[in-house]
Amino acid sequence: MIDSELQEVIAEDVRRALREDVGSGDITAALIPEKATASARIITREAAVICGVEWVNEAFRQLDPRIEIAWQVADGDLVTPEQCLCTLSGPARALLTGERTALNFLQTLSATATLSRRYADAVAHTKTRVLDTRKTIPGLRRALKYAVTCGGCYNHRVGLYDGILIKENHIAAAGSITAAVAQARAMRLDVPVEVEVETLDELREALDAGADILLLDNFKRADLLTAVAMNKGQARLEASGGVTLETIPQIAETGVDYVSTGELTKHIHAVDLSMRFEDS
Repeated sequence: MIDSELQEVIAEDVRRALREDVGSGDITAALIPEKATASARIITREAAVICGVEWVNEAFRQLDPRIEIAWQVADGDLVTPEQCLCTLSGPARALLTGERTALNFLQTLSATATLSRRYADAVAHTKTRVLDTRKTIPGLRRALKYAVTCGGCYNHRVGLYDGILIKENHIAAAGSITAAVAQARAMRLDVPVEVEVETLDELREALDAGADILLLDNFKRADLLTAVAMNKGQARLEASGGVTLETIPQIAETGVDYVSTGELTKHIHAVDLSMRFEDS
């Protein structure tokens, strides 16, 4: 769902992208008569889960609000090769200028949504949720995390401000897991406290310290099963490390609450899209 906060992010994403691409002006589009109009359509050349509709709308809105876009799909829809996603009509110069920026957003966000759907489907027989990470393209954090949800997966913390994740270096600096969790509690923030653990002994210490979530880093399947048994529902368990489409079903079947993977937002392959102008 696109709320007002995300809409502001979209507007800024597009402003930045257009500024990068258009610069002082599209000197090639200037070859076209100023009053010329055109019609076009965006198609996909491969199966995908679509994401980025509002980024496309915003790109052309900022260039020329006279451009009309009629969408035949919505974010989260599964599409097939050669399917028409939308038709566009309006000033030809603006359509030409906005083509690459619009497609860049659509192909990238659809890539994350498509991969996220594959991961969600891989654990659909379990109660485990697949989470993203902060391993995102700089400047596109909110966009990519929105794409993850369009594919059926879930967001971990958005940034460093909305959740505490105590990792190996934090533990070393604080002196121990117990000390780090105690300091987190002393801050009295209304956010979950998560601790990354690498052994079952660290798991026990984090449980005793009262962590809300335990990140089980590169645990083998047998150790994941032991961790679930030790936890007894006390904290939420998140498995991470070595996660692929092939391994995630077995990881989820251990009974962990979450599996997180950076692949959703960094190991992506842009969806093959094309914007074709119609003959006048």
